[in-house]
Amino acid sequence: MKHHTAIAAAILAAALYALNAPLSKLLLADVPPMMMAAFLYLGAGLGMFILSLARRASGHPSTEKHLSRRDLPYTLGMIVLDILAPIFLMIGLMRTTSANASLLNNFEIVATSLIALLIFKERISKRLWLAIGLIVLSSVLLTLEDTTSLQFSLGSVFVLLACICWGMENNCTRMLSSSDPQEIVVVKGLGSGTGAFIVALLSGEVLPLLSRIPMVLLLGFVAYGLSIYFYVRAQRSLGAARTSAYYAIAPFIGVLLSLVIFRQWPGMLFFAALGIMIAATVLVTKDQNETE
Repeated sequence: MKHHTAIAAAILAAALYALNAPLSKLLLADVPPMMMAAFLYLGAGLGMFILSLARRASGHPSTEKHLSRRDLPYTLGMIVLDILAPIFLMIGLMRTTSANASLLNNFEIVATSLIALLIFKERISKRLWLAIGLIVLSSVLLTLEDTTSLQFSLGSVFVLLACICWGMENNCTRMLSSSDPQEIVVVKGLGSGTGAFIVALLSGEVLPLLSRIPMVLLLGFVAYGLSIYFYVRAQRSLGAARTSAYYAIAPFIGVLLSLVIFRQWPGMLFFAALGIMIAATVLVTKDQNETE
């Protein structure tokens, strides 16, 4: 994949994932949080599996490399972390606002980059670190706009735990990114969704209303399935840290959707933070061009 195409894939992945927080917040009124996490990932896995079958039926089977035994440790790590992360996020969403949760998702970038550097020895340039710093500053400005966000609430703790899990999971997925992205999403979605479903049942949660299940499955396919697919394709060319940096647009889209859905309007700090985020994206783009 060409670098510009990879950048577009990373941004598209971010835009699709941004649907998650505000729409999940709405559905959580009728769906228990762990069940929500389970059906979101099951929707991702089932949707991508159906697309895979359709591609084979059309006479265009995949020529991508399949997952192998050597990938097993990273595959298991990816599944376990993807069981924990959405559960933490849904519990957090029950205890904080959709906009606040969207903003806190920026910490996934920090976690991904630190793990990429410390464990997987991925090179991170000074310019990219500056971009990540600007992203964090942007998050702080936006958080200050809502006085309730100044408190380190229990909901925020759970969202941050989700971000740390996804930061670790991003690096596991990076080690699998040379394999078929559709296969990765199917394994990730069905494996993590089934695991989260078992956890939900063991914790005593009941099945949601049948009318809500298709909605959650569809949201999971779009916000998780398609988002992960494009994210994996972007990682092939950009690496975990750079893909995560481009993914920083997701919280802003999530905030905008939250403002529209929940009828709030941003102040001046929001637009200041938006300018900082644009500057960070420019830095990431220049860093990518100079390392080609």
